[in-house]
Amino acid sequence: MSEEITKSKAGAPEELTKKDISKMYLRWHFANEIPHSFERYLAPSLLYAMMPVLRKLYKDDDALRAAYKRQLLFFNTQLSWGGGVCTGLMASMEQQRAQEEYEHSEIMMKDDLMYNTKAGLMGALAGIGDAIDSGTVQYIFIAIAVPWAQQGSAMGAIFPFICFAIYQVALGLFFAHRAFDLGRNATGLMASTGVQTAIDMLSVLGLFMMGILAGSYVKVSSSLQFTISGKEFVIQDLLDKVVPGILPLAVVMGVYWYFVKKGLKVTQALLWLTGILIVLSAFWIL
Repeated sequence: MSEEITKSKAGAPEELTKKDISKMYLRWHFANEIPHSFERYLAPSLLYAMMPVLRKLYKDDDALRAAYKRQLLFFNTQLSWGGGVCTGLMASMEQQRAQEEYEHSEIMMKDDLMYNTKAGLMGALAGIGDAIDSGTVQYIFIAIAVPWAQQGSAMGAIFPFICFAIYQVALGLFFAHRAFDLGRNATGLMASTGVQTAIDMLSVLGLFMMGILAGSYVKVSSSLQFTISGKEFVIQDLLDKVVPGILPLAVVMGVYWYFVKKGLKVTQALLWLTGILIVLSAFWIL
C-alpha cells in the first residue's frame, strides 16, 4: 500500500514557480524567430519555451508526448504582447490539465479548448503589439536618440536598441506572469482599464513623436524665386511666414496617402519619391 502511495506521489505534477514562468518566457523571447517554419510558424519556439514546464507537469511519457504535440500546432504572434500572454496562459492551462489527468477526473481542459484559446488570442494580441511596439514605442526611443546621432555620438545608434530590448523583455515577463496568475481569465487583462489607458497614452504620444520627427528631420525647401516690378519674391520665405513646415508635411502626407492607396510598398514609394524630387529639382522648384 505504501509503495502505491509513493508511486502515486512520484507521478504528481510539480508546482510551477515564478522562476519557471520567467524562464519559460525568456526561452520564448530569445528563440522566437530561430526555428521559424512555414507549416508551424513559431510553434517550435513556443514548444521550446514550454518544455521545462511540461516536464515538471507530466511525469508519464505518453502524457508528455501528447502535451508536446498539443503545443506544436500552428502558432504565430507578436513577441511580447502575444508571446507573453500566450505562454503564461498555456502554462496555467497545462497545469490544470496535468492535475486533472493525475487525479483521473473528468478532463475539462480539453485539447480543442486550449488551442482555440491560444488561436483566438494570438492574432488580436499581435495586432496590438505591432501597433504599440513597432509602430510607436521604438520610434519614441529613436526620436530621443536622433539628436545624439546627429552630433556624432555612438549612443545615438546604441540607445534605441538597448532601451527597446529591455522594454520588450520587461513587458513580456509582466504579461507572462499576469496571464499565468489569471489563468483562463487572462483576456480580462487586455480589457482592463489600466492596460487600455496605457495603450491610449502610448498611441497619442506616438502621434506627437511622429509629428516631431517629420517636422524636425524631413528637410524639404523650395528654391523658387522671381522678381515682379523690381521686387524679389522668395517662395520659401513666404511659406515660412504663412505656413512653416508645409513642404515637409506635404511630403509626409503624400507618402502616407501612397501607402493607403497602394499598400505598404516601401521600395516603390522611395523610387516614386526620388523621381518626383529629381524632376522638381531640375525645374528649380525644390
